[in-house]
Amino acid sequence: MPKSRWSVLAATGVLAGLLAAPGTAVADGAVHDPIPEDPAPSGLGLTLQEIAAFPKSEPTPPPTDQRLVRHARINYVGELPDRSGRKYVPDLNGKLYFLAKGSSTPTTYLDVGATFAPQFFSGRGMGQGFGFAAFHPDFARNGKFYTVHTELASATTAAPDYVQAGTILYHGVITEWTAKDPSANAFEGTRREVLRIGFGGQIHGIQQIDFNPTARRHGADYGKLYVAVGDGGQGVRNGEPQSLSLPHGKILRIDPSGRNSANGEYGVPADNPFTGRAGALGEIYALGMRDPHRFSWDRRWPHRLLLGHIGEKTIESVYEVRPGANLGWSEREGTWVFDKATANPCDRLYPLPADDAKYGYTYPLAMYDHNPPPDWNCTDDVGHAISGGFVYRGARVPALRGKYVFGDIVDGRVFFTYDRQMRLGAPRAPIYTLGVFGQDGRPATMQDLGAVGATGSPTRVDLRFGTDAAGELYLLAKSNGKVWKVTGVRPYR
Repeated sequence: MPKSRWSVLAATGVLAGLLAAPGTAVADGAVHDPIPEDPAPSGLGLTLQEIAAFPKSEPTPPPTDQRLVRHARINYVGELPDRSGRKYVPDLNGKLYFLAKGSSTPTTYLDVGATFAPQFFSGRGMGQGFGFAAFHPDFARNGKFYTVHTELASATTAAPDYVQAGTILYHGVITEWTAKDPSANAFEGTRREVLRIGFGGQIHGIQQIDFNPTARRHGADYGKLYVAVGDGGQGVRNGEPQSLSLPHGKILRIDPSGRNSANGEYGVPADNPFTGRAGALGEIYALGMRDPHRFSWDRRWPHRLLLGHIGEKTIESVYEVRPGANLGWSEREGTWVFDKATANPCDRLYPLPADDAKYGYTYPLAMYDHNPPPDWNCTDDVGHAISGGFVYRGARVPALRGKYVFGDIVDGRVFFTYDRQMRLGAPRAPIYTLGVFGQDGRPATMQDLGAVGATGSPTRVDLRFGTDAAGELYLLAKSNGKVWKVTGVRPYR
């Protein structure tokens, strides 16, 4: 794979000795404990204010996987870009909720699941259903917003624009909606399909879709939609995430107002890094990803795009994503070689080769590993996954400024790194843990606040993060369907 002008920055002569922790290797060279140290306690805790509790929802069809049995599968909170103060919250089981300014009572703005029934489904795979919503930065005038949802391939006659090899099990579908009245609190208007991608597995579909909130009107990035597309669970066995002819395992950047794409429903920006390259999809902004779950832009110049990337069974990572970057999956996981061909699933990771710089991979800014117990069966899921967050640039909590706050979806730990230590080509940034305080002011964990054990998977928080127009932070838990606002920081022991 040719080097991009950006990804070379991550590999200039320092990778093997500087970026990668030595880990613990066995006789054949495999690395079994790539990051021996755990995230360090910071001695700080977040004070949280509960702002809303969402209605119970059910997956379709009824799930057999208890990890999908949640109170409500809310997965983001954002603020509409229209100065109304309204917040929006999608639920994977189908509904898009609004929260009016100052209100703690959710109202249904749009039922995506019902609109696309009977092919809509949310009861198989961790990210299936109504995955995300993104409001155009000019929503107040044009009424346009975008959603992504999944459809069962066998239940629809629609043909995907792009497919993986093998049998296609489901489609990820991006839809443009145009509201008749953008100020209304219930949707009335029209819709059209923008892009449909077929997947051969039931995990790692289209994750986040979003607009760059730091882009200025009439600037090159204004109104461009970023689309994080997972590898469909197939990259562990093949090289599709490295293929420039497929969207799988990539972040795409498209222009919903254009029409020069292959399907004629969106535009391919001329300034994308692979536009015009023979055999490459011009939509691709960056490649080499397994599950690019959540991304955000730092509000401070140079407005870096930061990605929380869910690893296979070992490494959870934070990346800076630049145009043309190749994050390495599935040739790399974190800063290690990933062996897809091994007959021993316990021996997947190996040290980087001496000539690694020639590949031009972009490596993580920060990482933590799964730290499995001594008796772990390496074919099982340990139960960790990164929940990407935000560099805090708000005004309410000065102690968080300049910290990238993120967490672990499953166990609900909250982390931060210093943005000044997250630099391409530098040693990986240390990760610190943050405690939380409950409504009563007492030290707690997100498992406590999420009422873990009440519904479905007994220890899973399903933690997510969100932000508002002022840059203030929010935490969400699917386990009990609640949303909290971060109101301060206190010493935590």
